[in-house]
Amino acid sequence: MSKPPEAFSVTKRIRSFRYALQGLGFALASQHNFRIQLVAASMTAGLGFLWGVSAEDWRWLVAAIAIVLAAELVNTAFEHLCDVVQPELHASVKAAKDVAAGAVLVVSIGAAIIGVMVFWPYIVHQFRL
Repeated sequence: MSKPPEAFSVTKRIRSFRYALQGLGFALASQHNFRIQLVAASMTAGLGFLWGVSAEDWRWLVAAIAIVLAAELVNTAFEHLCDVVQPELHASVKAAKDVAAGAVLVVSIGAAIIGVMVFWPYIVHQFRL
C-alpha cells in the first residue's frame, strides 16, 4: 500500500532547487567534459548573438544545448553512482558506463549537426560563400 502524497511545501521546493544547484556545482567542479560543453554552449550562444540568429534558430540551438548538458549530467550521475556501488573495475559496470557515455556522444553529434544546419546560412552570408 502506498502512502498518500505530501502536501505542497514552498520550503521543500526551494530546497529541491538548492539540491539541483549543488548537483550542477558538483558537475562543474569535477567533470572536464561538462566544462568543455559549457564552453561550446557559450561559443554557440556568442555566435548566435553575433550573427543575429532568428527566434526559430534559437529554439533549435537552445534545445540542442540543453539536451547535451542534460545528457552529460545524467551520465555524470550514473558514473558516480556506479563508482559508489561497485568501486572495483567490473565488466558490467564498465559496459553500463560506456553506454551512458555513448549516449552523450550521440546527442553531441546530433547537436553539432543542428549547429551546422542552423549556422550554415549565416556563415554563407557572413563570408559570401
